[in-house]
Amino acid sequence: MPPIDRARIEAAVAEILAAIGEDAQRPGLLTTPQRVAESYTEFFAGVGVDPVPLLSDEVEMQTDPGERGELVLLRDIALRSICEHHLLPFTGVAHVAYLPAERLVGIGRIARVVETVASRPQLQERLGEDVVAALDTGLAPHGVLVVIDARHGCVGARGPRQAESTTVTVASSGALADPVRRAEVMALIGGRG
Repeated sequence: MPPIDRARIEAAVAEILAAIGEDAQRPGLLTTPQRVAESYTEFFAGVGVDPVPLLSDEVEMQTDPGERGELVLLRDIALRSICEHHLLPFTGVAHVAYLPAERLVGIGRIARVVETVASRPQLQERLGEDVVAALDTGLAPHGVLVVIDARHGCVGARGPRQAESTTVTVASSGALADPVRRAEVMALIGGRG
């Protein structure tokens, strides 16, 4: 993917300011187009980036034949994304679980996958599905479960203005798509013991 075109973002922001009746040259707004372009460079750093290679430090499990891996759960991965419908942020946490088959990965890599997939215009529902797909492709586990709990700027700051509401989405595959297995993991996500 080509690098983000900061000059075009700056021009577009100046145009938006003019379109709402503001003077982009007034002191308080003079550097706003540059600041927005800098922010967008960070917010959208995942556009066109394949998250699967982030899982490349996987290691083969050292288990006896027929032994299955136990559940790996990483809770409370902080995330920030931009809603593709309104270009407003949504923030929250992702909980990612997988049942290893032949390969394990460093848990920091799971957080990097979430960060990469979240760093593009996104829908929360697709975000979870994209994380599941990346882990399925990169690790070929027995199953994956992703639960995302996020607060949306488009719900809190406009429209219904429900600033304290959150949206919870669930995406799963393989053995963790089974309702009983999923309920077990959900209990672990909710528990703190």
